[in-house]
Amino acid sequence: MAPSQSNPLQLPRELTYRQARECLLRLRPLVAGHSAQQVPVDASAVKVFDSSALAVLLACRRAAQEAGKQLVVSGLPKGLQSMAALYGVDGLLLPAAASEAGASARQDEAGGNRSRDA
Repeated sequence: MAPSQSNPLQLPRELTYRQARECLLRLRPLVAGHSAQQVPVDASAVKVFDSSALAVLLACRRAAQEAGKQLVVSGLPKGLQSMAALYGVDGLLLPAAASEAGASARQDEAGGNRSRDA
């Protein structure tokens, strides 16, 4: 049975280089065979991760695109969002509003604590 809109694909609690290959081998066919045009992925369970988690998500995004679908990631932990922003891939994985907020926050950080009255 292919996952449906009401049953998003779930990422595991731990997604590091040790789990990445197995996780990707499990997810890729589910993404390609998903019944809807938008493939929901729930990342809210992820607590332990490294950059491999981003690699898995990007590979799933690529698999979705190859199948003519769109990967929609929800529940991405703040730390993983920050890592995605650092690597410049946040716009590929996060909804537009979240990636724009991340870009705005990066601009604020780069500008320091300037007074708006100046």
